[in-house]
Amino acid sequence: MAERVLVTKLGLDGHDRGVKIVARILRDAGYEVIYTGLFQTPETVVAAAIDEDVSAIGVSMLSGAHEVLLPMVTQALEEAGADIPVILGGIVPEGDFQSMYDAGVARVLTPGATADEVVAAVSGAIEEYQAR
Repeated sequence: MAERVLVTKLGLDGHDRGVKIVARILRDAGYEVIYTGLFQTPETVVAAAIDEDVSAIGVSMLSGAHEVLLPMVTQALEEAGADIPVILGGIVPEGDFQSMYDAGVARVLTPGATADEVVAAVSGAIEEYQAR
């Protein structure tokens, strides 16, 4: 059975072309992809991830709100007792990477990441979490 990955857009960011490309990349790599659509909240993302029994969550952020929204996602996962890696992709300044890792984000991808890099980030995060 294929690993299940939820991909989503948080907050008011209405740009979804990139997340749809990532969903296609993951699907073509053999993952079962659940796309929640635009304008999600951290709570709806975590609820969907738990309901869908996913192995990873991919969040696309272009709005600059990652510093606020991603810690909310990882905290909601922790509160729910769900050990699911979160992969952040999008416009994330390099200076923000460490704060994202400190907040519990497993991987950060930036624009221009290749299909191989996307798949490696997701598979690596899943393997890491399953080994714990």
